[in-house]
Order: sequence, then structure tokens, then C-alpha cells
Amino acid sequence: MTPAGALVFFGLWEAIVDLLKVPSYMVPSPSSIFVQLARKLPYLLRNLWVTGYESYGGFLLAAVIGVPLSLLIAFSPFMRKTFYPGVVALQLVPKIALAPLFITWFGFGMVPKILITFLVCFFPILLNCLLGFASLSKEVTYFARTTTAGGLRTFFLIRLPAALPQIFVGFRWAAVNATVGATVGEWVGGDAGLGYYLQIQTGELHMDIAFATIFVLALLGLSQYYLVRFLERRFIPWHVSQRSNGAAKAF
Repeated sequence: MTPAGALVFFGLWEAIVDLLKVPSYMVPSPSSIFVQLARKLPYLLRNLWVTGYESYGGFLLAAVIGVPLSLLIAFSPFMRKTFYPGVVALQLVPKIALAPLFITWFGFGMVPKILITFLVCFFPILLNCLLGFASLSKEVTYFARTTTAGGLRTFFLIRLPAALPQIFVGFRWAAVNATVGATVGEWVGGDAGLGYYLQIQTGELHMDIAFATIFVLALLGLSQYYLVRFLERRFIPWHVSQRSNGAAKAF
């Protein structure tokens, strides 16, 4: 959204709330939200650090485990037949259903929230990395063999660069989901963080503070997403999605 578009959006929101006399406990006006954002900024920043740690920690853990594991599944028939079906089955389980178990096992600290974030991020990374590593055409593989390149050299010079665009698709989806996972964990059993703070404020019908918290959560999610986009532009500047004159950039 452009700055002009944002001004129009918030201006219409302010006018509609004022014109229809919408109660503040239902939908607060943007002006009251920004006032509370300024007033509660120290509390929001304190809780932002907690949620950010959980969000980024779970994302990094998912990347560190998901990428190597996708390699094993892609190149091991045994792993594809034994481990991969279990991964697909676990993906179908709603992650929020596992949150109470993690809270029971690990308490109310950061560990269960990081684990929930990890699960939310893990499957997009694993599945997209697996697709990227397994999608190299046979023609390119045969060509690499004709150059007498070894397996390791072929991987780093051909297979990995070819898989990177799909790998970053998984990273982007995981970045979008990371903040959601951390917030869900804090909702279920948190004692700190933006999700916990949001739950307290909505329970007390302080919707202006709740909307301000949601705004900060959105900024956290955007920071993670655009960090991945920044790394994507550095690692695969040659890909069509990174060309400035491309038709459209993939989400």
C-alpha cells in the first residue's frame, strides 16, 4: 500500500467510525489507536522482544533442520518411503492442538512457543526444499555427468542453484507463518509477548490498545518477510522473480 493509499484508508476508517457512532469497544478509530500506540510503546517494545525472539528462533530452527532433512528425503528412497509419509501426516494435524501439550511438557517459558513456531515454519520449508531438490530435469543431470563433474561439485554448481528459487518460496511462507505461530503459543499459555498482551487487552475491551498491538505484530511479520526477500535478492538475483522489469514477483 502506498502512503497515499494508507492515508485514504485510515481517513475513510476514521470517518466511518465517527459517522456511524461505532462503539470504541468494537472498532476504535485510527486516531485513538495511534494515541495508544504512542502511550503504550514501552510495553509494546518489551513484549515485542519476546515475540520476536520466539518468531525468529522458531524460523531459524525450522530452516536449520528442514533444509538438510529435505536433502535426505530427496536423495534417499528409504527416507521417502519411511519418514516422508509421517511428515505429511503430521502436517495435517492442527498446530494449535499441539500447543497445550507443549505448555504441559515445557512450561510457560519461551521453549513451547519456539517449538510451535518451529512446527508452523517447518513444513513449508521442508516441502518446498524437497520440491526444489527433486525438480532438476534429467537432461541437466545427464549433461553434468558428461562434464565428469563429481557429485558434490554437481550439487553446489547445478542442483543447489536450481533449487534456490523454490527454497526461498518455502522461506517466505515460513516467514509469514512465524509470527502467527508465536502469537498462538502466547495465546494458549503465555505470560509475556505481544500475543499475551493482546489477549489481556481484548479481555478488558481495550480495543484501541489491542489494535495497536496487532499493528506491531504486523510490523514484526513484515520485518521477517522482507528480510527473507532481501536475502533472496542477494542469493538469486538472476531469477525471473528478482528482475526489476519482470511481469510479477512471486509471493
